[in-house]
Amino acid sequence: MPPRHPVDETFLALPLNALAEAALTRAVDLGCEHADLRVERIRTQNIRLRDARLEALADAEDLGLAVRVVHEGTWGFAAGVVLTAAEAVRLAEQAVAVARVSAALSSDRVELAPEPVERDGTWVSDYDVDPFTVPDADKTGLLTELSERLLAADGVEHVQTTCMLVKEQKFYADTAGTRTRQQRVRLNPDITALTVDRATGSFESMRTLAPPAGRGWEYLTGTGWDWQAELAEIPELLQEKVKAPSVEAGRYDLVIAPSNLWLTIHESVGHATELDRALGYEAAYAGTSFATVDRLGTLRYGSPLMAVTGDRTAPHGLSTVGWDDEGVAGQRWDIVRDGVLVGYQVDRNMARLRGMDRSNGCAFADGPHRVPVQRMPNVSLQPAPGGPSTEEIIAGVDRGIYVVGDKSWSIDMQRYNFQFTGQRFYRIEGGRLAGQVRDVAYQATTTDFWGAMTRVGGPQTYVLGGAFNCGKGQPGQVAPVSHGCPAALFEQVNVLNTVQEGGR
Repeated sequence: MPPRHPVDETFLALPLNALAEAALTRAVDLGCEHADLRVERIRTQNIRLRDARLEALADAEDLGLAVRVVHEGTWGFAAGVVLTAAEAVRLAEQAVAVARVSAALSSDRVELAPEPVERDGTWVSDYDVDPFTVPDADKTGLLTELSERLLAADGVEHVQTTCMLVKEQKFYADTAGTRTRQQRVRLNPDITALTVDRATGSFESMRTLAPPAGRGWEYLTGTGWDWQAELAEIPELLQEKVKAPSVEAGRYDLVIAPSNLWLTIHESVGHATELDRALGYEAAYAGTSFATVDRLGTLRYGSPLMAVTGDRTAPHGLSTVGWDDEGVAGQRWDIVRDGVLVGYQVDRNMARLRGMDRSNGCAFADGPHRVPVQRMPNVSLQPAPGGPSTEEIIAGVDRGIYVVGDKSWSIDMQRYNFQFTGQRFYRIEGGRLAGQVRDVAYQATTTDFWGAMTRVGGPQTYVLGGAFNCGKGQPGQVAPVSHGCPAALFEQVNVLNTVQEGGR
């Protein structure tokens, strides 16, 4: 099916094919086994309001080209901003020079898994309204209106509103003959209300649960999320939260909503199953993983109900693409099946190292000046076909806590010991919600936590969460990524009281 929108003509008018021909021809002449070129244009807009008043509106555009080569089994890379054939040739020569210098430090020969050639590919993400065609006054006007509605409610003292919008355009070409053009649109709106209890002096905040999404401006006007309904609920929920009792530490059955569980998936499954981490590539920088390659096919990651996929094709996913930054087509595959680790996220070099037929398309650079590294796809916990609703899961819990929304988190370098907090928490007593509690954090090891999952919600509970700012690499790069999941029940998880843990 052809995309609903074309790639912008202003991007296609750049000398894309001429740059590719110049760089790749020179790389071949210099004896490279492989070479690829990326031309990228990334436009970013940030809008920030405080108490319904515009505080900042900033636009930025990053445009450039990068050449990457494999020369005598060693990577070389160079990037620039001048879009001429002469510059493309110079960058190819510089990338080869880098490879020659690096050869003495390289212990493993670079070989890339084969990939079918896409000679003239075009892909555009699924959106209705390009946010960069909407006048700034209209965008700030809508955000002001939403802020004012929340600020006018009883008990709301302050409102902070932000919205980040991104349009990413990319041309890729390699010496095998692949040529692709892509365009992605995504946005991340966030509205936070703050209240103060004048009697006690305590204060609390509550953020909208709407996740960032691979959508256009229609997301703010009601497609994919009911902003009006959520904003209407926040003031009363916030007033209840500020007066809620502090939790009693202990073990509880936890019913975790997708708005919280997505982050636990990201940290304890997403990062842990990056193959470069599992191989120890990032040991110097918050890296490594307990899910090492010798445990593939045998590691009991969680209960038999646990099914996790990697996916570069999910509709509106932040990590959804037509092709990755090595020309690999978007795919979907199993990472955890029946609770057992069965797959990793790989790029073309790691696929060859592991004897795989092809990469599953997980190479990404966050701009034209960065080298692609192995990055996360949309990593998602699959719902149970015909599974229960959230209300049905709660009804089966005698004593527990219902967890909604993400907040702070902590996890060790091996992605094994962790704790997470949330936006709000409800006591569950006799199968019913019995009011909010505060100061909650849940703590576990990855395998104990996922092993404690005893009920998985049906497709009607499934929500695609995620973040714009997944960090990795040295120098650091950020990547957008989504994580879908249903509501789920985890039995007898350790709950901490954060005030007591903080010595307050």
